[in-house]
Amino acid sequence: MIRCHLARLMGERKLRIADVVRETGLSRNTVTLLYKETAQKVDLEAIERLCVLFDCNVGELLERDNTQEQA
Repeated sequence: MIRCHLARLMGERKLRIADVVRETGLSRNTVTLLYKETAQKVDLEAIERLCVLFDCNVGELLERDNTQEQA
């Protein structure tokens, strides 16, 4: 399972979904799905825009979680 740390990154910077939408140009739906970790697929451009906004690497935004697979 892939975990998305968008909610944590937003919380650290006190950003709302509307702020991320405005700063990145991504759709509200895309940001909301990533925030709630319910996205099934994500465009690489969306990942890049978020990494630029948060000045982070992909590994800081997304993480593979092995614990779900073992259950």
